[in-house]
Amino acid sequence: MTTLQAAGAAGEGVVHPRPPTPLPPEKPRNRSDLGLRLLTAAVLVPGVIYVIFAGGWLYLAVVIGISLLGQREFYGLIEEKGAQPLWGLGLTAGAAIQIVAWFGNEYHATILLTAFLLTVMLAQVAKAQIAEALASISGTFFGVFYVSWLLSHAIVLRRFHSVVTSRWGADAAAGVPPEAGVFYMLFTLSVVVACDAGAYFAGRAYGRRKLAPQISPGKTVEGALGGVAVGIGAGLVAKAVFDLWWPDLSASLSWLATCLFGLVLSIVGIIGDLVESLLKRDAKAKDTGSLLPGMGGILDRIDSNLLAIPVMYYLLLAYTYVRIA
Repeated sequence: MTTLQAAGAAGEGVVHPRPPTPLPPEKPRNRSDLGLRLLTAAVLVPGVIYVIFAGGWLYLAVVIGISLLGQREFYGLIEEKGAQPLWGLGLTAGAAIQIVAWFGNEYHATILLTAFLLTVMLAQVAKAQIAEALASISGTFFGVFYVSWLLSHAIVLRRFHSVVTSRWGADAAAGVPPEAGVFYMLFTLSVVVACDAGAYFAGRAYGRRKLAPQISPGKTVEGALGGVAVGIGAGLVAKAVFDLWWPDLSASLSWLATCLFGLVLSIVGIIGDLVESLLKRDAKAKDTGSLLPGMGGILDRIDSNLLAIPVMYYLLLAYTYVRIA
């Protein structure tokens, strides 16, 4: 009898994560799915816009709610692989990171993230289950990092004026209106959502070459290029709308920066979508959940934004620093 067999016979619960299983090729959405998707979007979009404009405690509560739902869906994917993440501890840390980002900034959230890693290690030691330690620690921590920490940038992006003030002083923040974060958030979401829609329709109409066939067979190079073009266009439209109705909020971002940011965010959004597709394919899941009719789960909707929002935030930090230097 081998050592591994002996361990299994002793009931130590050795965990062997299941290998990825190829999924059948993605089928185009039928008209009923597309209609349901559009109906869900028609309900969600006005609510999201309202919450971003409202800001305050409502905004924080919504971000926390989205973070917790997304994390729980992610841990569901981990569990599908046969691991046992410490999801209670992970969800607690996820909510705490959003609150810390609200009262501080992304630096304080990163400190808490580091402390959480140490906490997870100690919690796993207390469980004394050696066989699943690697999968449990890795899965629990990555869930907090991938969903909560990345999404915490939605808080500091919305409060960008306060961030600039705390970093470089009131004089530097004079060029950033207090509510400019409304424009920055809506600009980011507009680019990412438009890129996703543009990639879908361009791919159906002109798609020939596969973009990442092993990860997402339905995505094509032509679709990605179409998505990037539509994403840039949506960014320009968002800039024009704010320049017309709320010029103070968008004045800090030049038209050239709008084009460049739109390009970068579109590419990053596509990468974020592919990353989540990779995770779902490894877990043999078509969607991370079914909370949103026609769209899947929360994580299915925020996957691109999980990368795009932090990128927008750090681009703005660099852009602001160059302007005040």
